[in-house]
Amino acid sequence: MIELRTPAEIEEMRPAGRFVASVLEATSAAAAVGVNLLELDALAHEMIRAAGAESCYIDYHPSFGASPFGKVICTSVNDAVLHGLPHDYRLRDGDLLSLDFAASVNGWVADSAISIVVGTPSDEDRRLIDTSRRALDAGIAAARTGNRIGDISRAIADVAKAEGYSINTDFGGHGVGRTMHGDPHIPNNGRPGRGLPLKAGLVVAIEPWFLETTDRIFTDPDGWTLRSADGSRGAHSEHTIAITDGDPIVLTRRS
Repeated sequence: MIELRTPAEIEEMRPAGRFVASVLEATSAAAAVGVNLLELDALAHEMIRAAGAESCYIDYHPSFGASPFGKVICTSVNDAVLHGLPHDYRLRDGDLLSLDFAASVNGWVADSAISIVVGTPSDEDRRLIDTSRRALDAGIAAARTGNRIGDISRAIADVAKAEGYSINTDFGGHGVGRTMHGDPHIPNNGRPGRGLPLKAGLVVAIEPWFLETTDRIFTDPDGWTLRSADGSRGAHSEHTIAITDGDPIVLTRRS
């Protein structure tokens, strides 16, 4: 069921958005050569405890997950692009790291993701990350009343295709509210003018993610981490936004 939030409810969602942004800022700043992925998870876990927030991940067990996630942040490295399960791995120079985090504050959820390079980035990694970020900006710009879901999807796809990236539509954006995932689904490719009409009060996470040379993925033996079929790297950018009668509000905007 798709729910529209009142202006007062959107204001109540702002603390969740600010908290999620702060955790991504802290964990991305802490990600350095030699840092263990489990240390990043521990940092996020401590920030959840300190804020009195609730993890959306630790007990999360959807149909595509092998078991409850058990950690509080997704850490996807290099050829991993989504749902990266934190494990005993120390970051190396040049690793492409995607961090995806969602939490509930006062009963409202926010969800966001960022990709960075640890240490020295390659030109291709820079281009891949920049494309995901520009695609996110384009999707947000299209999230206006009078448009439809397909307009967001097409805006994202146009940026990716201009850079030569193919697009997987198995996973994409989604509704956000009292729970982390809800309707509507927002694929990262689509036809303009199609799909659900966008109305003020709709709160969604928009999340373009792309792989360098494929659109095919497989699930790692850990039962969660999604990797590219050909070993190429991936990047992921995401914000939770609220659609209004004017400009969309980016609830997870980072400083």
